[in-house]
Amino acid sequence: MAKKIAFVADSLDSAHRFQRALSQMDVEVTAGSTAHLRQLIAAHPDCDLVICEMQGRASSSIGEIESLLIGEGVGALLLVVSADDLAELRLPLQLHADFVVADASAEEYAARVRLMLWPGNEASSSDFIAVDNMTINLATYQVKVNDEAIDLTYLEYALLAFLVTHPGRTYSRDTLLRRVWGFDYYGGSRTVDVHVRRVRAKLGPELAQRLETVRGVGYLWNI
Repeated sequence: MAKKIAFVADSLDSAHRFQRALSQMDVEVTAGSTAHLRQLIAAHPDCDLVICEMQGRASSSIGEIESLLIGEGVGALLLVVSADDLAELRLPLQLHADFVVADASAEEYAARVRLMLWPGNEASSSDFIAVDNMTINLATYQVKVNDEAIDLTYLEYALLAFLVTHPGRTYSRDTLLRRVWGFDYYGGSRTVDVHVRRVRAKLGPELAQRLETVRGVGYLWNI
């Protein structure tokens, strides 16, 4: 079952970094601004992790966030902080809490989230997936066919990696937009069709057959 994350931030930079990091995980994301933190948590009390941007906010507000999450039964918090805040940073004591610096890479963001949601499994050989003559390196975002690197855009890679890591399950275009493009995407769902066509063309005819169209529903990766 997918883990549930509440993402609270005002910065588009943080949103984009986390979208890239979370797109490869089995998670459902609900997002909102820091001004609506209380309403967001109240509406989603069953979330497994709250990711909260703290840039420009007083360190005393961490205590307020801690009290709120404890009251709602949320047990894990990942703070996004600026490097200037590290000297005075104090993590909550009653929550499973960690932090990441705002200008860290998407890879570090992903590692921190995996550590919070799946402790003990944050690094494993599952970073590599082999399907026929194709290999996907989930850690480096690289795809090779017959040991030759395939030139995919990030979104083409993210779409392929998501479907391959969730084989045998059909996803609608709208679901793929949420899970791959991210919670801040507002474009039309037909962009999924365009990216599927491009991925198929780059993979070649044999592998392309695995990326199936389910008429009237969406797409699946056939095992």
